[in-house]
Amino acid sequence: MTIEFRKVTVLGTGVLGSQIAYQTAFRGFDVTSYDIDDAAVTAARKRFEGLAKTYQQEVAGADADKTTATAAGITLTTDLAVAAGEADLIIEAVPEVLSIKRDLYTRLGELAPERTVFATNSSTLLPSDMVDYTGRPDRFLALHFANHVWQFNTAEVMGTPKTDPAVFAAVVAFAEQIGMVPIELHKEKAGYVLNSLLVPFLNSGIALAAGGYAEPEAVDKTWRIATGAPMGPFQILDIVGLTTPYNILNNSGNEQNQQLADWLKANYIDKGKLGIASGEGFYHYG
Repeated sequence: MTIEFRKVTVLGTGVLGSQIAYQTAFRGFDVTSYDIDDAAVTAARKRFEGLAKTYQQEVAGADADKTTATAAGITLTTDLAVAAGEADLIIEAVPEVLSIKRDLYTRLGELAPERTVFATNSSTLLPSDMVDYTGRPDRFLALHFANHVWQFNTAEVMGTPKTDPAVFAAVVAFAEQIGMVPIELHKEKAGYVLNSLLVPFLNSGIALAAGGYAEPEAVDKTWRIATGAPMGPFQILDIVGLTTPYNILNNSGNEQNQQLADWLKANYIDKGKLGIASGEGFYHYG
């Protein structure tokens, strides 16, 4: 069985969803980007225009004509039926809340063609947590991207015991086609490879600041100087955006993590400090 993807839909136009959509379109695929309302779609168009400028500066061979045409060529919609109707591959990048994802897959299963493959970009949830809601367990798996996909271009591919090996192979091939380095996982692991390493690191940084042990800037400085790393945990959090780590902490079922989530919310999220995307997080971006 040969599986090919030409029409790709990305659900969610946040920081990472918009990057996945743009990178896929930049590599020549027909891309539709979906979000829940007009305000989100309007913000997405601006994100795509911003990515066009970023690619001109940071991606070899990305001239103004191609990057501008890429941004303009992505179809934006708030109609899930339109988004799913002709898709060969749907990549889900909606908030890291299991109930939201399950509801979305239930609706998608009814709207998308039988051939359509579903892939979740969930940061920490297992695809097995969602597979029974998709209506196509053999055509569902995880495809996880790192932030700044054009630069940190890993794509972790993780199936469930029900995933068709041909579907898994097709998604690995797709990842290569859009300029990613596929990382194949042999079995399910919450957090994949990247976030199994990264999330505990970020949470440890948050715990140091929330516990009053050190300021975020001091934590970052310590990590950079002592390890030679280019960024500390709070610089990384600002790039990721504070909403995703908040959702992960808030839905972990762990009391200590809940306290960290509450600290993030009270001191940053409720004040509109969401990271680079909002102009301020742990640091200010003028």
